[in-house]
Amino acid sequence: MGGLIDWGFRGLKALTELLLNPFYYVGILFIVLQYRRQILLERKLFSVKLHSLISETWRTVLWGWIGGLAASAVMAGIGAVVQPEAVVLLWIVSLLLIWARVRFLCWAYAIGVLGILQAVLVNFPALQEALSWRWAVDSVLALHMPSLFALVAVLHLIEALLVRRQGTRFGTPVFVESKRGKIVGGYQLQGFWPVALFLTVPVQGGAPLPWTPLLGGDLYAGGWAVLALPVMIGFTDMTTSRLPREKVQLSSGLLVLYAALLLLLTALSAWWAPSLLAVSLLCILLHEAIVFYSRWDESRRSPVFVHGNRGLKILGILPGSPAAELGLQVGESLYKVNGMIVRTRQELHHALSQNAAFCRLEILNLAGESKFVKRAIFSGEHHLLGIILAPDEDVLYYTKERPLPFWAYLGRRVRGLSDNRPRPKSM
Repeated sequence: MGGLIDWGFRGLKALTELLLNPFYYVGILFIVLQYRRQILLERKLFSVKLHSLISETWRTVLWGWIGGLAASAVMAGIGAVVQPEAVVLLWIVSLLLIWARVRFLCWAYAIGVLGILQAVLVNFPALQEALSWRWAVDSVLALHMPSLFALVAVLHLIEALLVRRQGTRFGTPVFVESKRGKIVGGYQLQGFWPVALFLTVPVQGGAPLPWTPLLGGDLYAGGWAVLALPVMIGFTDMTTSRLPREKVQLSSGLLVLYAALLLLLTALSAWWAPSLLAVSLLCILLHEAIVFYSRWDESRRSPVFVHGNRGLKILGILPGSPAAELGLQVGESLYKVNGMIVRTRQELHHALSQNAAFCRLEILNLAGESKFVKRAIFSGEHHLLGIILAPDEDVLYYTKERPLPFWAYLGRRVRGLSDNRPRPKSM
């Protein structure tokens, strides 16, 4: 009974520390700004919103807690030799890195940089004496890098599971400029989660930990505590050549592969200290390889969301719309409406106007086979049944995403729009 009370007291103390940590609320604010920008983008392109700011925010926070507790349980078995100084260093390095690229907020980069610094300081003792920042030097040298590598791997494993489960939910249909200059349909896939980590860390004084972690097990014999640590994890991607579900599965699989390779490298760094520099570099380079592969994969494939001879391509479906009730899916093609073949938006409007109270649709599904659906049309419903079509030549706006420095990225999040450009008119 005393053990349960002790666990409860430690957990309550850690929870209080987390709720008082300003970085946790900074993460939630970042997510609110992200969803606000997403909703304004949807209204700009489609005159409707596909997501709800409040519901998506609380759902994201909830899954951040679920993912954080799962990661905490795994790290309890692996071992988290993380000092408070390490947390400060991680946030300092992360904040410095995101001034170059926002995606460098991922701790794979910050921990990789710290590992490189530690390897350099260890191999060049004279440099330790030359540097005047004694606190920073001592803190870097005291880092238990295998624990930090393991933390990165576990966080990416949790991220992969969250991406697989919720990635398509965060997808936003967009109009983008293809590599050939044509405006095509695509999906902007991104999700961020404020993860609440509760790490069992070794301290001096108190009873030993009831179990022996894989890393730094002897350190826990002198006592232990629970360290609350807010962490932001997330992904961002763009696809014009795959369905959102396929892209999410690919991204999730790449994250699992990265986590597995990094866990192997963690074991190497724990058992063979001279490998620290190589493991630190690979922590960064393997993460960059994921980004490179995703972009290369997109560049070699043809756009999916373009209209063809066999109907109008469906880019999106409004939630709760007639199209959603009929079971229409993203990526299918609208071939016939009320018996009339439709190849343009004007032909679709004309076909729907033939019967204001009823519609019968022939849809080409993802396998290219025909399916027939029908439904009554009621007053006040969306004029296109809730279908968002791939862009045509008359589209007014498109998005153009490019890597941004942090200040520009933050400014656009506050304003609510990314690089949305009017479609240039041909002369």
